[in-house]
Amino acid sequence: MQRLTNKEEEIMKIIWRLKKVFVKEIKAEMKADAPHYNTLSTIVRNLEEKGFVDHEAFGNTHRYFPRITK
Repeated sequence: MQRLTNKEEEIMKIIWRLKKVFVKEIKAEMKADAPHYNTLSTIVRNLEEKGFVDHEAFGNTHRYFPRITK
């Protein structure tokens, strides 16, 4: 399995805690050093490509959820 960067691990902890989450909710949960919304969205999509998360589509919006357990 691929390793996570520190930022990816921080995001995964939020996703595991909240179960189903939109990118804007992840941003709201992050500390003051939260990346820009577009950067955060790219990181989450990278997590999806790595197989850590999946999503449900609601029009143009995606709600992400963990594919693996903590």
